[in-house]
Amino acid sequence: MSYNDIIGTIGVGMILLAYFCNTFNWINGKSKIFFLLNIVGAGLACYASWLINYWPFVILEGTWFVVSVFGLVKNAK
Repeated sequence: MSYNDIIGTIGVGMILLAYFCNTFNWINGKSKIFFLLNIVGAGLACYASWLINYWPFVILEGTWFVVSVFGLVKNAK
């Protein structure tokens, strides 16, 4: 596995973990841990996509990152 594969796999794994845990009500979809998993995961997946110059996923994961940051800030208030 290459560096970008490892980073991307970890990032996507974190996003899927957040979704899985939320689906089974193990974590709340408005909890800090949910947003942090999505922020870090999307950031890593975005970076991995940038490393391989795959712009559709840079945009997708970058958007996922920004929306998750806004969600965390909104729920912190």
